[in-house]
Amino acid sequence: MKMATALAIFSLPCFCMATARAAPVTFDWATIGNPGNAGDVQSQGTFGSVAYTYRISKTEVTNAQYTTFLNAVDPTAANSLSLFNTNMANNFGGIENTGIADGSRYIAQAGREDNPVTYVSWYDSVRFINWLHNGQGSGGTESGAYTLNGGTATPSNGLSVIRDTNAIDWLPSENEWYKAAYHDASSGLEATYFIYATGGNAEPVSDQPGDNQAAVNYFNDDREANGFNDGYVASGTSDLPLNTSPFTDVGACTDATSPYGTFDQSGNVAEWVETFIGGPFRGIRGGNWSLNFNILLASSRVSIVPTLEGAATGFRVATIPEQAPSLVTLTTMVMSMALTFFAGNGTDSARQTSPIGKHTLAPQLNWRQHQPVCRNPRPV
Repeated sequence: MKMATALAIFSLPCFCMATARAAPVTFDWATIGNPGNAGDVQSQGTFGSVAYTYRISKTEVTNAQYTTFLNAVDPTAANSLSLFNTNMANNFGGIENTGIADGSRYIAQAGREDNPVTYVSWYDSVRFINWLHNGQGSGGTESGAYTLNGGTATPSNGLSVIRDTNAIDWLPSENEWYKAAYHDASSGLEATYFIYATGGNAEPVSDQPGDNQAAVNYFNDDREANGFNDGYVASGTSDLPLNTSPFTDVGACTDATSPYGTFDQSGNVAEWVETFIGGPFRGIRGGNWSLNFNILLASSRVSIVPTLEGAATGFRVATIPEQAPSLVTLTTMVMSMALTFFAGNGTDSARQTSPIGKHTLAPQLNWRQHQPVCRNPRPV
């Protein structure tokens, strides 16, 4: 009778079982709360006010993550959308097109897997995000969070591309990026902002994270023999690092986080944001390894053509808030426990030897993957 009951439960319609999307690329997320916070008034406008809660990746997209994307969407390395820039294989990149088998043509250089990806345009960035939105794997690049027309590297509708209201993942808007970087999370809705994305107003130290976990990867040469602020972080001098990676691994400077817990918004690479900033230009925010403290400031605002692919520009990802378990998820959990109980006759020893296992289904549940999507509002 118990086994019959278990089989009856197991034979419930399959729509009760949620199907998780494959996710070989994952992120650690920072939740950006305080919805409706006041903005920060700057000479170029007011920034950082966001009316909703969202999440942003704590770190920039890495060479390893972008390589996974390339191999998934361009397995033969045809590169019809120019997602791979040959400069990625040079000293200021970290990805090569040297693989011999389809599906693994692109390879992250050894030791640079966790460096931020560079030489990506705005269009490359949103195509990566479309792929995330579409479940990765064989997910498409031309629609999802953003609709890109024409099937060419520069879409025919490039100057009118906006975020879809059903986006699950997206490129942070300027306000979303700014809030995550500079807003004082402890101030609630007040317009309290820091000058730097390190939770402070003091100019950060430029140094290797191994020497100073509160350091930032940017150019600073104070011409003093003090062991820091020696020029470029990678070379420790004012000489351009031509033969060594100028980057630090994402998140390496563990004591240089923003109040919301993000890394490297003050340095390493500057980052694309979603927002138009005058005419055909898209915004870039944050400092990078090659420029001085001025570019780190909250007041620094850059606009560039979206086709730019530079040695000091990358991006990060934003997504919907983490979802509470839905009725479908809760039903799945109850079914799992019922199956375990009946198959194991209700004893711990029997449950552990059951073909189903003691905790087979429940620990694998991922709220974000199993939820009806909480649609994000229009970016601000």
